[in-house]
Amino acid sequence: MSWVTIIWSMVASACLTLAAIHLIVWCLKRTAWAHLLFSLTAVSTAALAGCEFGMMRAETPGQFATALRWLHVPACGIIVTLVGFVLLYLKAGRPWLGWTVCALRIFSLLLNFLVGQNLNYREVTRLFHIPFLGESVTVAEGVLNPLMIVGQLSLVLWVVFVTDAAIAVWRRRDRRPALVVGGSIVFFTLAATVQAVLVLWEIVHGPMTASFFYTGIVAAMAYEMSREALRAGQLSDDLRESEERMTLAAEAAGFGVWMWSIAHSQVWGSERWLRLFGFAPAAAVGFDEVIQRIHTDDREMVALELQRALIHRADYSGEFRVILPDNTQRWISARGRMYPDAKGKPGRMLGAATDITYRKKSEAALKESEERFHQVAGIAGEFIWEVDVKGLYTYASPSVELILGYTPEELVGKKHFYDLFEPSMREAMKVAAFQVFADRQTFRDFPNPNISKSGKIVHLENSGSPVLDPAGNLVGYRGTDTDVTRRKQSDEVIEQQRTQLAHFSRVNMLGELAGSLAHELNQPLTAILSNAQAAQRFLAHDQADINEVRDILADIVAEDKRAGEVIRRLRGLLKKGEVQRQPLNINEVVHEILKLVRSDLVNQGITAQTELAPDPPVIHGDLVQIQQVLLNLVMNACDAMIDVAPHGRRLTICTSLAGDGSVHLSVADCGTGIAPEKLEHVFAPFYTTKSQGMGLGLAVCRTIITAHGGNLWAANNPGRGATFHFTLPVRGEAVSDQ
Repeated sequence: MSWVTIIWSMVASACLTLAAIHLIVWCLKRTAWAHLLFSLTAVSTAALAGCEFGMMRAETPGQFATALRWLHVPACGIIVTLVGFVLLYLKAGRPWLGWTVCALRIFSLLLNFLVGQNLNYREVTRLFHIPFLGESVTVAEGVLNPLMIVGQLSLVLWVVFVTDAAIAVWRRRDRRPALVVGGSIVFFTLAATVQAVLVLWEIVHGPMTASFFYTGIVAAMAYEMSREALRAGQLSDDLRESEERMTLAAEAAGFGVWMWSIAHSQVWGSERWLRLFGFAPAAAVGFDEVIQRIHTDDREMVALELQRALIHRADYSGEFRVILPDNTQRWISARGRMYPDAKGKPGRMLGAATDITYRKKSEAALKESEERFHQVAGIAGEFIWEVDVKGLYTYASPSVELILGYTPEELVGKKHFYDLFEPSMREAMKVAAFQVFADRQTFRDFPNPNISKSGKIVHLENSGSPVLDPAGNLVGYRGTDTDVTRRKQSDEVIEQQRTQLAHFSRVNMLGELAGSLAHELNQPLTAILSNAQAAQRFLAHDQADINEVRDILADIVAEDKRAGEVIRRLRGLLKKGEVQRQPLNINEVVHEILKLVRSDLVNQGITAQTELAPDPPVIHGDLVQIQQVLLNLVMNACDAMIDVAPHGRRLTICTSLAGDGSVHLSVADCGTGIAPEKLEHVFAPFYTTKSQGMGLGLAVCRTIITAHGGNLWAANNPGRGATFHFTLPVRGEAVSDQ
């Protein structure tokens, strides 16, 4: 075997061996991209040696040209991978210049396959043999390719890029990597380029040996990376020693050191940590075993915090109770830091824990001594206060000046809480407050109208709780007052708007009843006119029948009362004013409404039926509003039966006592019913199925019934039609249905 074969084979073998080693390193640690790039550089160098060997053994110009053409592929691979290696390993170099080198080299590779026989020769004209290393090798002559300058330019820029990177590394005082890696790349690249130029320009007659120079680069890189590996090993030893010292220091300071292997769900702990959790020394502990030692009230909190640390790659810290095997409770404070594995996923958590039981007991004692402050501060409100058993202020927060205009100094020890009540309610409020004191009740949002220092009424909501001495005796009350004046004013405005909307709805509804009301009034007025004319005729005779005239006048009075009753009911529905709650008999409300709509029912051919409960319980409500609800439901029922044959139009109104003790009223019709999906929509504001409707009636009705503490709903009948129901709570005793 010749020396050429031996040497070039050794070069290729050495490069491939180094490539395999560093490829394995990269496979074990996928984030070590520099090892992968080194492996690719070494493989490219081995391929470069193979192409050179093929050129030296070529027998024809075509074989030589082909080998030289394919030589540019590993040459390009060497340049591109070294650019990446310099950027990643040395962490230096200008990226834009590196990508320019790569782009120019790849472009020259394309030219190598597209123009001439290769990038160096347009045509290899002849071969001749020269002695080399004691044997004959092939060299070539031919027509040079002027585009070879592109490849040479990429080498020049490559040398500039590496030089700039080496200088940057040198300036940051990493001089050995700058010299070994940067210096070797620049030196061997220049040497390989000069040798190739001398051979191609036939200044020197010999074979191309660039693989030797690039093997030097690979060797220098391998040397530096092996030193890094040795340094990493030394650092590992130092780290292990440091961890031992840290563990010793932590143990001396009372901390227990722990490590949680997330993948294996195992926890390693130092001896002190094992004692903190009640485990035997040197015990193998599973993560679930540790969780089971945590107090059940704290277990979920610890699990959530650990989960948060896993998701966000954050540090963990927490305080929790541990129940030892002998049922002793211990407070633990633990901290940990998450470390990722090779794939960037949470791999392990390192931390320390210490016993804080004594501190927790001290905090509990401190909390008890400051209980008054924490209890008062914990109650919602703005004006924080405390009074003794007689109601005299013993503490007032500075915020009282913003709410009531008094300074704390003007209240504490000088005024009782009831001195600030609104005068007309002072005595009643004082009695109610001291009844709460007597019962030791905790109260919240107690309405409390007060008078400010300037005489302005301020509405407060009062919350408080009793203060007891160690013997359990009441020594006072503490709490807060929240200023709700603006909310009270807003509620009043909303109530006024609700009343106006209800009134508007009544007016709109009575507009629909205008024809019926006109007919209802026209009958008594016509009768009055007829009777009055008859009386005039009787009186025109000389011998008038006084008894007959008296009967006529009685009829006139009766018809007048009838007309007056219609007008009274109409005025009642039309009036606008404050809500006036009064005892009501629901049956009487039904009768009133049926009288009001009697003519309308007759005109539409509707038969009205009632099934009224005897002696229904009294309800408390606003008569006009309850009448409005019932009238609206009756009118809607009539409208629902407009397409029903006259003989089938039947309206049924029922009252009864509901299961929960409330009064129940229903209005049923025989109309077309309501689509199931619209049973709830009919109560929505501005939703209507009438061509001239406004969609306010049922919405207002539900608002009124809800304000009275009841419920309003609709349901379809089993046969045909629909029924609207509402309930009202019972107040007081039942009254007779007269």
